[in-house]
Amino acid sequence: MRLHILVIRSAPLRIALVLAMVVLSVLGFWLNAKADESLPSSTPDFPSIIRAHSDQLDKIESDKGAGNLFVSAIGPALQLGDAARTLGSAPLSAKLANELLVPDLTAAVQRLMGSLAAWHMASGVRQAVTEQHLSAVTEQVLESPHKAWLDRQEKALWHHSLNQLTDLATSSEWAKGNQEEPASSLSVTVLDRAVRLEMDAMQASYQEWDRIRNWKDRVRKLRGQARLCGTWQWIIHNHQQHHQEQKLSVLFPPAGTSQPTLQGLIETIVLGDNVYLRWELNGRVQEDSLQFSNEGQRLEGTFVNSEGGWGSISGKRTAGCTP
Repeated sequence: MRLHILVIRSAPLRIALVLAMVVLSVLGFWLNAKADESLPSSTPDFPSIIRAHSDQLDKIESDKGAGNLFVSAIGPALQLGDAARTLGSAPLSAKLANELLVPDLTAAVQRLMGSLAAWHMASGVRQAVTEQHLSAVTEQVLESPHKAWLDRQEKALWHHSLNQLTDLATSSEWAKGNQEEPASSLSVTVLDRAVRLEMDAMQASYQEWDRIRNWKDRVRKLRGQARLCGTWQWIIHNHQQHHQEQKLSVLFPPAGTSQPTLQGLIETIVLGDNVYLRWELNGRVQEDSLQFSNEGQRLEGTFVNSEGGWGSISGKRTAGCTP
């Protein structure tokens, strides 16, 4: 009879575990699919990387420690070697650091490392409940060296889930259950909160990894905007309209400001001296291919548009960049 009762009690836990695994598998597949949309190769194997560095993740107690672990091991393992080398290089001048978005990169790395540590904690709690090592739940949640550091990350996507799991692990009901035999419903609740924390931390990890992966693209974009910034006098020669020439003044705003961009300009790419502009306005599309000359004071190139127009563009800087 006792065996029959234990089997009945464990059934909800088994069901909850199966559902948890299904949710995690579906979410992991979706996140990988979303990331793969813009990737030439698959995303890193996050769970394997977390397991390989689990002891080091458990020992993170500060932002500095998180950054050091990213530079030495986690960054290269996650295919973020450029970011790791930049943060691990000799101190940069304030100007160069700002130009390379080092403060933004550092913050993203700290958020990523916090998310990986929270993911690892949640996975450990889930495994402890599954294997009925219930005393390990308290150890995972309350006695981990990095718990205080995780608690300070109040803006993290997973922080509310961490608080919910912590509240349950410190409750009198859970303490009483550890001394006796915890009710299956309480174990299911702990499992549910651990899975929620794991999913939130997983999502945050992917988001921050993608942000760091695109860090160099943001640097290039801001550099390009800074180089274009200023007032230009453009002469457009349209071969379609009887070689008609049009003169206009074009103002490119400073990089990283809230100042609105030019009307209709939806894409700007600057690679070295080459500039690509795409305009969309009133159903009309135009693409400009230009090149800097005269130490960045002139732009020369061509355009084509969706109405069959084509011709040349000559630009001359008439005023510098003003915030």
